[in-house]
Amino acid sequence: MELHLEKETALIEAILFLEGEPLDEDALVRISALSRDVIDLVIEQLQKKYSAEDCGVELEQISGGWVLTPKRDLWVFLKDRYGKKTEGKLSKSAMETLSIIAYSQPITRAEIEAIRGVSADNMVRLLIDRNLIKEVGKKDIPGKPVQYGTTKEFLKFFRINSIADLPKLDETESERFELAR
Repeated sequence: MELHLEKETALIEAILFLEGEPLDEDALVRISALSRDVIDLVIEQLQKKYSAEDCGVELEQISGGWVLTPKRDLWVFLKDRYGKKTEGKLSKSAMETLSIIAYSQPITRAEIEAIRGVSADNMVRLLIDRNLIKEVGKKDIPGKPVQYGTTKEFLKFFRINSIADLPKLDETESERFELAR
């Protein structure tokens, strides 16, 4: 039995286009009034549709939700005009600090500094201002230092669905992160 979900597929496609932000299945159910099963089938159909060579967008799962984005190989031609002004403009120090936080979260400023070997004050402030990291709690040690972790904005910035999708560290890198803790 073949299902014909043309109208439903068109509806979800229009919702994703208009929203512009990642929407999870529950949000798509709420907005469209379609069932979860239909949403799952429609997402599958849209992924097939957008995988065609002559299609300029793809349906990607980012930070737990579905979003229409330009295909990665086309972004090189598009980012100057359509990219955010700050996108891709993190300094080497900011990227290093952000990497440490992403791979070691939750992590305190002192732990970041132990790994980097330099003060992290300015970088932590910059990353908070850019909404790439946030305070996620306090460490249960004397002084109760603030612990930092990444945000949904971090996932969107790097176009990944979850922290588990970060590239794996090699043994030397992993040891460097562990020794400082």
